[in-house]
Amino acid sequence: MNSGAIALPAPFATAAPVLAAGAWFKNSLCGVKSGLARMSRVVGDLNTPEACIAHEEEAEKLRSWLGHPAVIAHDLHPDFHSSRQAAATAAKLGAIALPVQHHHAHIASVCAEHGHLGPVIGLALDGVGLGTDNAPWGGELLLVDGARFERLGHLAPLALPGGDRAAREPWRMAAAVLHDLGRGDEVLHRFAGEPAAATVLAMLEKGVNCPRTSSAGRLFDAASGLLGLCLKMEMDAEAAIRLEQEATCWIDAHGWPPATADGWRIEAGVLDLRPLLVQLANEGDAQQGAARFHATLVAALAQWAEGACIDHGIETLAIGGGCFFNHLLAIGLRRDCEARGLRVLAPINLVPGDAGLALGQAWVALHHLEN
Repeated sequence: MNSGAIALPAPFATAAPVLAAGAWFKNSLCGVKSGLARMSRVVGDLNTPEACIAHEEEAEKLRSWLGHPAVIAHDLHPDFHSSRQAAATAAKLGAIALPVQHHHAHIASVCAEHGHLGPVIGLALDGVGLGTDNAPWGGELLLVDGARFERLGHLAPLALPGGDRAAREPWRMAAAVLHDLGRGDEVLHRFAGEPAAATVLAMLEKGVNCPRTSSAGRLFDAASGLLGLCLKMEMDAEAAIRLEQEATCWIDAHGWPPATADGWRIEAGVLDLRPLLVQLANEGDAQQGAARFHATLVAALAQWAEGACIDHGIETLAIGGGCFFNHLLAIGLRRDCEARGLRVLAPINLVPGDAGLALGQAWVALHHLEN
């Protein structure tokens, strides 16, 4: 167990102990007792027996410190090892098992680190998390107030041809965008080196095995694929990392480019960046395209967030999720939002991705006990 503790606001000093089981990717746990939150070590993705055993060991260490937790919080997805183990442990101890939506937890984690007790508008951008509608979410505009959250908007959904495989092969996301734009006839030419190109195009045309997601991570993949920067990934987030690297090279040499005029639309809370993707599909300079993608994304997100803040009379924006490992995105969005008069809360000592998410689950559990 990590020795550092996070001091939470005074109202929680006398709250009953809570345990949070974390996420599936980069799993870590969190316990809260007497107003102090402690994070476990990161045990990794829960896709191996070794990681699952390590998760259980870390849970036991936290429980030895906590005693009997009143609430055990876990991800909304019921099939994660962490969720199943949390439910079983809660039943054994007579505790409350509390499912917490993934993106709610990301924003709650930021609120917990800052000790922010009021409502916030939250911008949660990552690869995937199960939504309350059982769809894969990942580009979410939320109103978060303790144990309560409301989904105000999301990124325009993109098709995932081949399901999870599309998250590992950005050329599939690029193909999905071209199909959405009515340019499916370009897929076979652009991705002639991909043996599955014809099959993917047929899947898109028939709508077979093409679930749609609001994931910001897949938006980055689509951009990287359209620019030819990364067609297949050999490591986690490789497409997004390459996109940021190329954009950084351009910005270091030329400064930030202007956002693409008319590069996005906001309708009924949905942020649609396909107009920007049209420009990327036509871009001849990959570095310039990567820089323009970041500039336009930042401007669009800032406008989207500001609108929600104005509509709900809230001046604080909390940002979280793995996409904020991207330095250009995090710095650019803070700059633009603060210029619009918003207070921006971002992760402080915890990472923005799933390894810091358990703190948010615990924060929601503490507020649940108050209600």
